[in-house]
Amino acid sequence: MRTVANWRLRTRALELGRRTLVCGVVNVTPDSFSDGGLFLSSDEAASHAIRLIEEGADLLDLGAESTRPGSRAGGVDALVSAEEEQARLLPVLEGVLKARPLAVLSVDTYKAATARAALQAGAEIVNDASGFAWDAGLAQVCAEIGAGVVVSHTRGRPEEWRAQPTLAPDALVAAVRDGLAASLRVAREAGIKPDRMVVDPGYGFGKRFGENYALLRRQSELLALGCPLFVGLSRKSFLGRTLAPLFDGSDAPPRARENASLAAMTAAILNGASIVRVHEVRPAVEAARITDAILAASE
Repeated sequence: MRTVANWRLRTRALELGRRTLVCGVVNVTPDSFSDGGLFLSSDEAASHAIRLIEEGADLLDLGAESTRPGSRAGGVDALVSAEEEQARLLPVLEGVLKARPLAVLSVDTYKAATARAALQAGAEIVNDASGFAWDAGLAQVCAEIGAGVVVSHTRGRPEEWRAQPTLAPDALVAAVRDGLAASLRVAREAGIKPDRMVVDPGYGFGKRFGENYALLRRQSELLALGCPLFVGLSRKSFLGRTLAPLFDGSDAPPRARENASLAAMTAAILNGASIVRVHEVRPAVEAARITDAILAASE
């Protein structure tokens, strides 16, 4: 299972594996599947971010372009330009660091220009949903500045995710493992050091509903890649679909998926996750403490 390691970031390092770290989500978008439009004002978003830190978040992931299924993120016709993304993102990042100078901030972007601007403004981590597939310059920026990196797996672009063919569990796990391995090679060839990288299985990113459960069950197999696991399951659509019988046959809405998110998060920790990305921090911190105690008792 997971081992203790230091994840080197731009100016510091985080110890992974001894306890689960909780990463709070801050979306500065009008169209996020979960909380789009709630924190469009820079002040509101910064205040929300600070509240998550006070609730126990070890780090925050700030995003200013939605990569929900069906969106046009990652394409040449993406609706959000790098300039607009930065105009949304940078005031929030700067506001958080002004209030909490020691906060560890990640920027959720696949654009090299936005990553460079955010890192220069104080971000420590780049969380790239594309696994270095959507902007050829991103890996070089991360290597040059020395960022910590989250390397994610995705099958195609968001507008293609719903049309992906269904894979049997063995084929799915192999596709995720091989895709992540390919992205890690791109990162290493660009000069990103291994101890600066963690990997994200990319739940919901081109995986059909039931496939996510098969991947979660076998998630620990991805530890063979030699990188700690960063996992985002919070409020994912497949959880809402599973809860549909409790909601008169309709998928549970995003904000009604919190209990399901905690259940999935617990399974992810038991299957090797070192960092979990969540919308509601305090319940996640408590659940992670209990799950870590279970892991410690089994050693």
